[in-house]
Amino acid sequence: MNAKKWIAVAVSGACGRMGRQVCRAVLEDDELKLTAAFDEREGGKDLGAVLEGPELGIVITGLTPAALEKAAPDVLVDFTTPSAVIPNIETALECGVRPVVGTTGIIQADVVRLGEEVGKRGLGAVIAPNFALGAVLMMKFAEQAARYLPQAEIIELHHDKKMDAPSGTALKTAEMIAAGRLEPTAQPTQKEELLKLEGARGGVYERVHIHSIRLQGLIAHQQVIFGGLGQTLTIRHDSYDRSSFMPGVLMAARKVMELKGLVYGLENLLD
Repeated sequence: MNAKKWIAVAVSGACGRMGRQVCRAVLEDDELKLTAAFDEREGGKDLGAVLEGPELGIVITGLTPAALEKAAPDVLVDFTTPSAVIPNIETALECGVRPVVGTTGIIQADVVRLGEEVGKRGLGAVIAPNFALGAVLMMKFAEQAARYLPQAEIIELHHDKKMDAPSGTALKTAEMIAAGRLEPTAQPTQKEELLKLEGARGGVYERVHIHSIRLQGLIAHQQVIFGGLGQTLTIRHDSYDRSSFMPGVLMAARKVMELKGLVYGLENLLD
């Protein structure tokens, strides 16, 4: 915690579905104070109008170094797009602001490079594929199950506006499954398959098949199905409302103030 009574938070992507939810959550939190809202849409509008509430005195602008320095937040929460998120993180770091990032589509090479930059600047940063605490537990349970059940496939289901596939959560889950495997129970080599339709078996990452579904009516859902001799185990998590992500976002906004270096994955912040 800094010397102030609260942590100043700016939100990038404030007019998006997740961004609006984050703004509302920060406004309701006693330890955090919303000081700026950045978005390429609705420029010049008061954030209160976008949130369909009273005026807040926070005018929506684009994210630039000058705008960020003027707002002087401690933390920048980013829920934007895969094409915008890296420049946004770099801008935050240049201004000495700690990023908390929920935007997916960040590749591992960028995570490594950004981690080096965060370390050089003596700051903290959090990048999390999923901020829902239940989803984080689902990934941890999958890592444990991988010790005992040799085969696993992931089915991830999201709303039809999601831009990237597979989801960051699915990729992170596959990484954790690979890390959890013991040599005697490693994923066996798959026999040659006759695919009558290209992509029918999904994508493969860390020897885990991942299947992505995009449909109206969904928010964020994932199941991990393990197979063993004569049995299967299914671990599933469902987010039915974007409010499910808010406790994790708020926790990260607080804990990033105490961090030195980049933390990838919310599971690394759980006590």
